[in-house]
Amino acid sequence: MAEAEKEEGCPLCGGQQTAPYHADSWRSYRCCTRCGFVYVPRPFHLAPAVERAEYDRHDNAVDDPGYRRFLARVADPLTARVPAPAYGLDFGCGPGPALAAMLRERGYRMAVYDPFYAPDPAVLVPGWDFITATEVVEHLAAPGAELQRLAGLLRPGGWLGLMTKLVLDRERFATWHYIRDPTHIGFFSRPTLAWWAAAAGLEPPVFAAADVILLRRPDRAAASSRRGGRTPRTAAR
Repeated sequence: MAEAEKEEGCPLCGGQQTAPYHADSWRSYRCCTRCGFVYVPRPFHLAPAVERAEYDRHDNAVDDPGYRRFLARVADPLTARVPAPAYGLDFGCGPGPALAAMLRERGYRMAVYDPFYAPDPAVLVPGWDFITATEVVEHLAAPGAELQRLAGLLRPGGWLGLMTKLVLDRERFATWHYIRDPTHIGFFSRPTLAWWAAAAGLEPPVFAAADVILLRRPDRAAASSRRGGRTPRTAAR
């Protein structure tokens, strides 16, 4: 299995030079020497049905005050940069799309997408003013492809708002509660996010909180895009 892990390559940047990072009693972790992304090799990923069952256990109600305070940590800095009304997509909304509800209450026109709970590909069209992905990227088996797709769905000048806990160092990783969730298979650090933003053609990340990252697509040709570009009017509701 170790040899298969070495041949897999980094799921974020595609680099083939990876090294062991950590191992516990139930799975191992590797680190890409190019972008620094830490990931769980595919042999340790859950089957889709098992993964869905894990998510079904979450109790994140739309009207839960504590959950709303948690999500406000990404909503507040994002809405400070993108005034309403604007078109937003909550990617990976889960069974209780609380963030979309919160942003609708603030005057934003929102759509949601989730491969398990809201699998509507019609919303995955270019033209969004912002996209949110809260506690999502650590679950992605192919984060490079998914994040590149999301960046491509933004308007020039649009923002991508991520929420995920970040790797600090190898020593703290070993006792980190975040890796105990079997659905968490990819782990970013600040340098990794900075590397990915540059590779994706985005502006340097804004770290709005310890686990909140905002990334902006450069706004070159924004005016011409707004005159002739496609707005996802039918998707946002």
